This record gives sequence, C-alpha cells and structure tokens, in this order.
Amino acid sequence: MRLSTIKIQDKEVAAVVTEKGLITIETLNKKESKNWKTDIFSLIETEELEDLNHWYKNGGKEKLESIGEVIKFEDAVYAPLYRNPKRIFGIGLNYVDHAGDLGEKAPTGFPGSFYKPASTIVGHKDEIHIPKLAEAKKTTAEAELGIIISKKCKFIDKKDWKDYVAGYTTILDMTEESILRQNPRFLTIAKGFDTFFSFGPELVTPDEVEDVLKLKVQTVHNGEVHAENVVSNMMHQPDELVSLISHIQGWYPGDILSTGTPRAVAINDSDTVECRISGEGMEFRTLENPVVDLKLKK
Repeated sequence: MRLSTIKIQDKEVAAVVTEKGLITIETLNKKESKNWKTDIFSLIETEELEDLNHWYKNGGKEKLESIGEVIKFEDAVYAPLYRNPKRIFGIGLNYVDHAGDLGEKAPTGFPGSFYKPASTIVGHKDEIHIPKLAEAKKTTAEAELGIIISKKCKFIDKKDWKDYVAGYTTILDMTEESILRQNPRFLTIAKGFDTFFSFGPELVTPDEVEDVLKLKVQTVHNGEVHAENVVSNMMHQPDELVSLISHIQGWYPGDILSTGTPRAVAINDSDTVECRISGEGMEFRTLENPVVDLKLKK
C-alpha cells in the first residue's frame, strides 16, 4: 500500500494511492464505515496504519478501485507526508563516493550523523530556498532513501528491524556546503535552513519492497542523473542503523531516518532536483523540487 498527503482547501489530508489516482481516508471511511485517522502521522502513531494495510491486502485494494471519488494524480497538490515528527535523524557519508565529494574519508565505527529540525520540512513540488546569507555560496541537494519508524522501541536486534518500519519514502536533504567547509562544527547551521528537508510524495509500506538492499537511489539534477547507487553499497545498512539508534536513544512513531546519499549535487536558482528510487519490478513516485535563490529575490 502507498499513502500520500495532499492539500484540499486549507487542510492536508492522507490519501491512499490507487491505479486511478488518490482516495482520501475521509472518503474511504465514509464508503466503508471505518474510522481510521485522516492524517498519516496519526495513522502511524496509533498503529492504525497496520490495520489499514491489513484491510488493503485482504480485499480492500479491490474495494478502492470501485470508489468513484478519485483525485487524479495530475490534479493532486502534494504536501509533505507530515510536518512534525519528533526527530529527523540523518546519516552522512554513508557511501564512499559522497565522502569523496567533501574531500573526506568515510567514517569508521559509528556512522556520521546529525539531526534536522521539523522546520526544514517541505513536500513534493515545494520550493527549495538557497539561503539569503552572504556566506551561503554553495547549497547542495542529496537524494536519499527514507525509513519511517512505526512504533516506540528500544534495544532492538538487527534481525528484527523491519518489525519497526512503517514504510519507506524518497528524501531530498540539503546542505549549505560552503558554510560546512568553514568548520565541521557548523553542521547544525549548514543542515538547518528552512526548506532543507523534502520528503514524500508517497509512503511505501514494507510489503511493497521485495528487497531493500536492491533499491537504487538516484540524485537527479535538471532531468539528468547526477549519481546513483544501491542500498547494498551503504557502509551502514538499514538494519544496522535502525538497531544502532534504538540502542542509543530509542525510536518514536513517525521518526524519520534519512540513510545517506550516493552523491550530492550543487543547486542554483531555477534548477530542479529529484530523488528517484526503484527496485525489482517497482518504482517509488519521484520526489521533485524547484530551486529558488533568495539572494536574487527583492
């Protein structure tokens, strides 16, 4: 099953993705006499997402196809999947190629890591803003696989990591690289500007992905593939990351783990940047954002 958050009037609401388009949970509740939460974060937090997915896999998918109140993909205005996770946990330099971009060696032992505030969040087709600060001379964008945590947990084993995953998504993580190069202690500043974290437009439940390690992640710049790699080439793979962080501080429902990029690309005003992820016989819906340089705006 796949879910998106779309804007309807002044509300951001959850919708199930069908072959024909999007059906809001609100519409589904009315048609099927259900009472599921109507936003994705609440579906995750209450563990109703598991119940919804069970319904979907056991005849619900076919019932959805018969519902006439469908929002066509081309008419949908997407929002981020949700806006206020407790934590966004980023992994840096998780592919050797990306470490080389920054003239660094990939870290050994623990993975490179950082937090991002929820204030950085934007969604599919929203603008990414290059900061107005004069010191901001090189902003980069990084396509990444996102892992969304399903429930509160601590001290989990690597072998059990999927039991705590609500779904996967596409992410674009931005860095103000010129500021970061001044001093690595500026990482929080370099990662924390508004619009520096785009995620969505779909949450893909784990049963839709046959083998996470075979997923291919691509950073795409102005329609051209800038870099790509497969998850199996990560130095710290998803099972290790989910387990490790659970031993450090635990997880909360809706926490987002951004697993690292094949390679970053420098972005400029009027560019577009995308995250594309595909696997065996399936593709995630592409995440795409236009770029606006605030220094050029009066």
